[in-house]
Amino acid sequence: MTMGKITFYEDRNFGGRSYECMSDCPELNSYLSRCHSCRVDSGCFMVYDRSNYMGNQYFVRRGEYSDYSRMGMSDCFRSCRMIPMHRGSFRMRIYERENFGGQMMELMDDCDSIMDRYRMSDCQSCNVMDGHWLMYEQPHFRGRMMYMRPGEYRSFREMGYSNMRLMSMRRIMDSC
Repeated sequence: MTMGKITFYEDRNFGGRSYECMSDCPELNSYLSRCHSCRVDSGCFMVYDRSNYMGNQYFVRRGEYSDYSRMGMSDCFRSCRMIPMHRGSFRMRIYERENFGGQMMELMDDCDSIMDRYRMSDCQSCNVMDGHWLMYEQPHFRGRMMYMRPGEYRSFREMGYSNMRLMSMRRIMDSC
């Protein structure tokens, strides 16, 4: 299994003190008072603007991210989660309503619009059986995103995403 490595910096453009991370970190403020930029040396991560993997989230892979505010974050990086590499199949069931209610569709590949492909106007719960996925609030993989790993997600609203409609889904492939 390939390990990921991400380095957080206090200031924009990789300035100030830094903290290197190779796993999940629920509270970056334990190491740095603020995190305004990051550099991913290997692997894939989700970075969050709230502690404990909450708030706005953004997918990062190998590269440099010089300013958190250009990524749609409302605050600096506060937590991060490493995304493990997955080489197998991908499978996820999406549901129109909470608690796996309403119309159900099973995805095994990317879907750039649940409205166009399935005539679904909303997705409020899902069951990820295989693989790791990114769900987006707009069609064509745009807007805010949400990371989904294998498990049951009965209510996006109860997870804190009441104002977010998820309209497209993309697999996180092993190219991290």
